Amino acid sequence: MRIPLPARLTAVAVMALSLSVRANAEVWTLDHAVRTALEHSPDARIARLRIDGADALIEQARSAWMPQLSLSGRYTETNSPMMAFGSILNQRAFGPTIDFNHPGTIDDLNVTGTIAYNLYGGGRPTAGLQAAKAGARAAQFDLKAARHELGVEVVKAYLNVRKAREAVVALRAGVDAYDAAVKVARARFEAGSLLKADLLSLEVQRSQTREMLVAARHGAQLAAHAFYYVLGIREQPGAILEFQPHDPALAAMTDPKTRDVSLRPELEGVKERVRAAEAMVRAARGARRPVVNAFASAQADKGYQTGRDANSWMAGVTVDMNVFDGGLTAGKIRLAKAELAQAQEMERKLELGLDLQVQQASQALDDARERLSVSAQSVAQAQESASLTRARFDKGDLLTADLIGVESRLIEARMRRFVAEADERQAVAELRNAVGYAPVEITQSHP
Repeated sequence: MRIPLPARLTAVAVMALSLSVRANAEVWTLDHAVRTALEHSPDARIARLRIDGADALIEQARSAWMPQLSLSGRYTETNSPMMAFGSILNQRAFGPTIDFNHPGTIDDLNVTGTIAYNLYGGGRPTAGLQAAKAGARAAQFDLKAARHELGVEVVKAYLNVRKAREAVVALRAGVDAYDAAVKVARARFEAGSLLKADLLSLEVQRSQTREMLVAARHGAQLAAHAFYYVLGIREQPGAILEFQPHDPALAAMTDPKTRDVSLRPELEGVKERVRAAEAMVRAARGARRPVVNAFASAQADKGYQTGRDANSWMAGVTVDMNVFDGGLTAGKIRLAKAELAQAQEMERKLELGLDLQVQQASQALDDARERLSVSAQSVAQAQESASLTRARFDKGDLLTADLIGVESRLIEARMRRFVAEADERQAVAELRNAVGYAPVEITQSHP
């Protein structure tokens, strides 16, 4: 049998379109999605930048143990007796003919180098370094917490796409069932064994289901857009989002056995902030202690008016003691103590909140698993009931209203099951995050 040319061209076009669609498809796994989010999401990048800022503060604090070297240069010209006389002495150009009251115009080119070193800072440098290190550790825990939260958001977005698409599948099956029922009903109506009102009722229900299908498709598209948003990447034009049918990372998420919140990075981070606040109290108190610095300097002076030049040096130790500053230091100490008390209360509040979050996540998981068990039974019952009802309707032994009710219940049961399956996986991810575990265990480390 020879296939007509138009049919062959149509088959080739369909095959080419299928290959093109498949080539543009992006197949995502949950593991790959989490990797992409940790690399590209603005939240993760902001947390990493905070670590860079904290490391910069440590570098600043460590500078207190390093010598300070400075170079300066200047050129002056003056006829002020005091300034001119000082320049003359530095240039070793003093002579008995110089008039102290009218030395004339004297210039001076001066280059000075100074090195200084802090011998004792009243404990403030040490306290500042301790505070900076605690802040850096807190930033590390913030990054870990941000990654965990981002993992939960990726799981939610991933499951939302799958739920939306499963709703499309369920409604598509419902439309197909109503198409078959309408076909049978029209045949019965034409044979005179079915009222026109019953036929119209089926057609209206089919139209309503199609309307729901259109809305579900739009919802699936929006869920796909939200998925890319959570990942922190732009959706490529023409790309088709696809998921691996049996995702091992999704199945590998296990219920953590512990309900202890001590592993939560947020809790570790706030503890580091308490340590930083304690160090800042010690730094504020250090202002009441003396500051001891050693220094040495060397300078070179040259005068073009005198035609002389000379070198000189100076070295010594300075001691500075704040005797009275009008209550400035006392106010700083009081402020540091208040900030420490606030940090301690934040720690206590966080502990209470994390305990509550674990209880809520645990309860949500129990509820999701119960709904999953019930929905699975409901789907099996609805499928059996729909099969029997369709057979009776085909034989003319059942009213149209009964068929509509059965088909609607089957669609609802399928959608509830899909939602329950996704909610159970999401509840596991949220419980893992609540006890300080990564929602999704990825196979490689991240930058």
